Amino acid sequence: MNQPQISNSLFGRMRFVLVGTSHPGNIGATARAMKTMGFSQLVLVNPRYPDAATHEEAVAFASGALDVLASARIVGSIEEALEGCNFAAALSARLREFSPPVMTPRALASQLAADESLNAALVFGSERYGLPNEIIEKCNVLINIPANPAYSSLNLAQAVQLLAYEARMAAVGESVPASPVGFQGVMASLDQVEGMYAHLEQALVEIEFLDPANPKKLMPRLKRLFSRTQLETEEVNILRGIARQIMDKLGRR
Repeated sequence: MNQPQISNSLFGRMRFVLVGTSHPGNIGATARAMKTMGFSQLVLVNPRYPDAATHEEAVAFASGALDVLASARIVGSIEEALEGCNFAAALSARLREFSPPVMTPRALASQLAADESLNAALVFGSERYGLPNEIIEKCNVLINIPANPAYSSLNLAQAVQLLAYEARMAAVGESVPASPVGFQGVMASLDQVEGMYAHLEQALVEIEFLDPANPKKLMPRLKRLFSRTQLETEEVNILRGIARQIMDKLGRR
């Protein structure tokens, strides 16, 4: 994955803190969710298994994010987990009577990306019990995911994925990669494209698909079709090769 090189970027300022995690598989899946979105700082507070980061189930669920697991810190308290942070956000599906201000994931991500002075921690509770009030009270905000009120429960790693995605989008914006299909050739010149149209028109006349005496709107429509594709030189050559093969089969050049 191409990671944006942004000075003091959110990718280097934000850590994910899992408190009292029961299932090593969720820790591995969290590592995978983090790495997919470009994050790497994982802190485990009193996980059920002392070897949680190297547990075979965690390794299996990490699926290639072993570097995130290997660098994960295991600590004994939330205070240790938050060392070096000046902002903490607790995630909870359950709103509390006495809680810090409530924010959505998107609003939080926007704030963290915009303020480079914030070294943030996103704090997630255990699978069964969530976060205790005493930990939520140590955080600046409470994050509540606006899910289906009739069934708002998310798997731990799913919640991490959602927060990591929102943070990534806030950090890099919504622009798509320059080459969404992974490869981009040289754009064809206008002369190359016009030559291809002429060649294609010849072939269509030869196979009697186009009547030169009554062409109607066929060629303008084909030109409009191809103009939407932003033809590359190699693609123009392929189309000319098709036209040439048609004419060769008919004994004409």
